[in-house]
Amino acid sequence: MIKRVVKMSFLPEKCDDFIALFEEVKQHIRDREGCMRLELLREVNESNVFFTYSFWNSEEDLNNYRHSDLFKTTWIKTKAMFNDRPQAWSLDSLVSLEQNES
Repeated sequence: MIKRVVKMSFLPEKCDDFIALFEEVKQHIRDREGCMRLELLREVNESNVFFTYSFWNSEEDLNNYRHSDLFKTTWIKTKAMFNDRPQAWSLDSLVSLEQNES
């Protein structure tokens, strides 16, 4: 499984526009073959910094999404709202611990 983290910094006045765009496309992204989980996170102390966190069955599934029309059209709209270069990481999970339920 591949975990993909993308950090994006937006013009402050564009944050609501980005959230609206994400709401519009989130289910389409999640419904892509191989996408197991999708989250949108916001930095606590910098409200214009967001992260997407997604789990993919394979790097091939992730790359298929990244080459799709959905990604291309969404990314064009998203890039227009940035105030800094995005950063992205594809990660393999080595250790994962969850709280035990009592």
